[in-house]
Amino acid sequence: MSSSGKKVCFMTGATGILGSEIALSVAGQGYTVVFTYNSSEEKAAQTLEKIRWISSESQMVRCDVSKHSDIVGAFAAFRQQFDRLDLLIASASNFYSTPLPEVTEKDWDNLIDTNLKGTFFTLQEAVKIMQKQLFTTRIITMSDISAHLIWRNFAPYSVAKAGIQHLTKIFAKTYAPGILVNSIAPGTITINPEKEMDTEEEMIKKIPLKRLGDPLDIIKTITFLLESDYITGQVISVDGGRILQ
Repeated sequence: MSSSGKKVCFMTGATGILGSEIALSVAGQGYTVVFTYNSSEEKAAQTLEKIRWISSESQMVRCDVSKHSDIVGAFAAFRQQFDRLDLLIASASNFYSTPLPEVTEKDWDNLIDTNLKGTFFTLQEAVKIMQKQLFTTRIITMSDISAHLIWRNFAPYSVAKAGIQHLTKIFAKTYAPGILVNSIAPGTITINPEKEMDTEEEMIKKIPLKRLGDPLDIIKTITFLLESDYITGQVISVDGGRILQ
C-alpha cells in the first residue's frame, strides 16, 4: 500500500479525448491518478503510459460503471493500493442520439445506468473513504449543458445529466464541510460526426463566443476548483455562453 503522502485522484472515464487530457493535467498537478476504463483497454494503456511519465505510481483498473459490483470492486482494488483519496473525478459517460419515438428500454437503461447510476455509486464508494479523513477532499462530477437545454433527440442522456447535477448538490450538502462537491457542465468540446446532429459550423453559430470548447477550458475550471476551499454544491457551465440561447 502506498503511504507516500502524495495526493491521490480516482477518476472514471479517462480514455476519451477530454478525459485523458484531464487525467494528464491532474497528474501534472502532483496527483497519483487511478482511472477506470471499460472496453477501451488499448486507449487506456496509452493514457497510462503518458501519465506515468509524470506520476509513476498511477494505475488503471477495468470497471463498467453501469454495474454496481464493478464499481465496488474497483474501489476495493484501490484501497489495497492506496491509503488516501484526495480527489474524485466522475467523468465516465456515453452519448448518442435517441429520438423520442425510437427510444428503447435498452437505450434508456444504457444511458441512465452509465451516466447517472454509475455516477451515484461511484460517489457513494468515494465518500466512504473521504469522510474518514481529517483533511478537505474534493469531488468533481462531469455533467453537461444538456441538463439546461431541450435536446429532443437526447432525452435519456439529458435526464441523466440533470440528475448528476442534482446528485452533486445532495452530496455537497450531506458531506460538508469536509468534502467539497461540484459539477462542471461542458458545452461542445469536440465534434463527433457519428453522434452530433449539427456540423461544426452549425454548432458554432449557437455559441456566443463563436468557437467550440477546448479540453484546456475544462482543465482550467478543474484547477480553479482544486485551488478553492469555499465553493461547494455548484454547477459551472463551461460552454462559451451556449445556454444563453
